[in-house]
Amino acid sequence: MHRFFVPRGALGGDEVALPSSVAHQLRNVLRMSPGAHIVVLDNSGWEYEVELTEVAPQGARGRIVSRSLSATEPRTKITLYQSFLKGQRFEFVLQKGTELGIVEFVPVISARCVVSSLEHAERKAPRWEAIIREAAEQSRRGRLPELTPALFFREACLRATRAGQLALIPWEGETNTGLRQALDRTPRPFSVSLFVGPEGGFEEAEIAAAREAGVTPVRLGPRILRAETAGLVAASAILFAYGDLD
Repeated sequence: MHRFFVPRGALGGDEVALPSSVAHQLRNVLRMSPGAHIVVLDNSGWEYEVELTEVAPQGARGRIVSRSLSATEPRTKITLYQSFLKGQRFEFVLQKGTELGIVEFVPVISARCVVSSLEHAERKAPRWEAIIREAAEQSRRGRLPELTPALFFREACLRATRAGQLALIPWEGETNTGLRQALDRTPRPFSVSLFVGPEGGFEEAEIAAAREAGVTPVRLGPRILRAETAGLVAASAILFAYGDLD
């Protein structure tokens, strides 16, 4: 069944009032009519099977048939601190990271980013949120990953370590600690913060600042990964190590 995230206020009792954007997709794209069944999510962790009772241009309505807790969210909560990337590469990371199970994205401005203003992220936020929503619906997520306001690198490091959870920064210059080693020597954390640089990677001064803040540099093997690949690979490895891909 097709899945749609809706505002929590859309659910009232056993009824669901679907917004016009969803109604448009139901009516004009999917060609659905009353009697069809969809899954509605209100970002609370619950899934609602809904039978459509009305599909009109101005909106759609439905009746809740059943509800159940979503079983698709990973136990390990990964926050990806992704430095800005050129072109559509940042959007690619948002889409694929959502499909993979990342729970939060933090856009980061680091030294080698081509974008250096927080306003850029503010302008892009509506588009990025739409990409996350579509990917979450397609991949059967039970919750929408959160997109937080952009931060400069040093601020991001302090935010990631403030809660005392595991924070990692893949870096090609690290020679002592691999990702597996960092995970093995740490009790299983509730959440993991993962830093990924822009094209060209992080500067050594940034790695030093990350260490000082409590972020651990790790290597991801002998090969150099592209900026839009590294975070997805590391997140996949972390989820696998903790049993979230079983």
